[in-house]
Amino acid sequence: MSKKVIWVINQTAGKPDSGWGERHFYFANYWVQKGYKVKIISGSYNHLFKKQIETTSQLFTYETIAPNIDFCWVKTPKYYDGGWRKFWSNFIFMCKLLFLTAEKLGKPTVILVSSMPIFPIINGYLLKKKYKANKLLIEIRDLWPLTPIYLKGYSTKHPLVKIVGWFEKFAYQKSDAIVSLLPNAHTYINSISKDASKFNWIPNGIDERLLQSEELPIEISEEIPKNKFVIGYTGTMGMANALEYFVEASILMKNNSLVHFVLVGDGYLKEALQLQTKLNTNISFISKVNKNQVQQVLKLFDVCFIGRNDTPLFDYGVSSNKYFDYMLAGKPVLESSNCIDSPAQLSGCGITVQPENGQAIADGILKFQKMTVDELKNFGEKGCSYVKKYHNFEYLSEKYLKLF
Repeated sequence: MSKKVIWVINQTAGKPDSGWGERHFYFANYWVQKGYKVKIISGSYNHLFKKQIETTSQLFTYETIAPNIDFCWVKTPKYYDGGWRKFWSNFIFMCKLLFLTAEKLGKPTVILVSSMPIFPIINGYLLKKKYKANKLLIEIRDLWPLTPIYLKGYSTKHPLVKIVGWFEKFAYQKSDAIVSLLPNAHTYINSISKDASKFNWIPNGIDERLLQSEELPIEISEEIPKNKFVIGYTGTMGMANALEYFVEASILMKNNSLVHFVLVGDGYLKEALQLQTKLNTNISFISKVNKNQVQQVLKLFDVCFIGRNDTPLFDYGVSSNKYFDYMLAGKPVLESSNCIDSPAQLSGCGITVQPENGQAIADGILKFQKMTVDELKNFGEKGCSYVKKYHNFEYLSEKYLKLF
């Protein structure tokens, strides 16, 4: 009897050495144990990949990653910002999927389309009809078009909002099941799908058994002070992380010689943040490290920071991998956010302060600084225990298997 085949259509999916977007590869490791073959269909270029894909065709390049786990890389154009070039890349990806066949991938039993971008839901719908697949699932990682409306101030009448809104409605109504990474997204999604039974919450996760520990170069570890209270951030330095208020807190605390701020990562806002704090001696900027080095960096922090903008968008919840990295490291979390039901809040592993408020962040840091070593350890242990129980990929993969 032939094995059941899962097609995952996700333009931003990565493999282990991509350095980003490995969610579906990690899931696939468990799905194959249950008798499935997994085919992940992704775009060849992703600005977040640490290692870009080398393609051999203008259409599809096939690569076997592990037994019964294959990637199909769709040749997509490079882009250099988040504007029209990225939108064009999304459009090209959708168009080229029209030429996708089962010749090398095998006929799909289940098709999972992961958004953003949401446009390939059209391809998923057509492929389900063509190959008589049993199920079509849509996975929503971010709520579009709400994201550009709330974070960038787009009008509800903006053409992009209208276009994405049409695809969103099509996806929710034509899919057999809807998966969201956001715990409270049902209040929005159900109003469009008109079928509450379709909604399922399957958040991001982590699998410590798949993480390899890689030592930090000594020049990086030496940039992080050992004799100070270190509040640190790792990840992309972009708009959604509200880091301007984190560096504002560093400016407010520049005379506190016991506290040091550390930001590890890259992003289009990094240069502006460095310029904002060029006179500070209490803050360090460190380039992006390998994924396998993140836990080693976190060991050098006393508290980890995560920030969000003050917007109703986060009322639907969040599922950033940053939380899970922090929590797995057993570190307390300082969250500057008004979001509801974040992993840090649900686990009780930290303190939440008002968003977009540098003084509130500074006050939160001082509150942590005054705690004993045992009190800080207790916060960290709560987060570590929670993430291992509720956000490990084996546990989450079972939720998907029930939908398949």
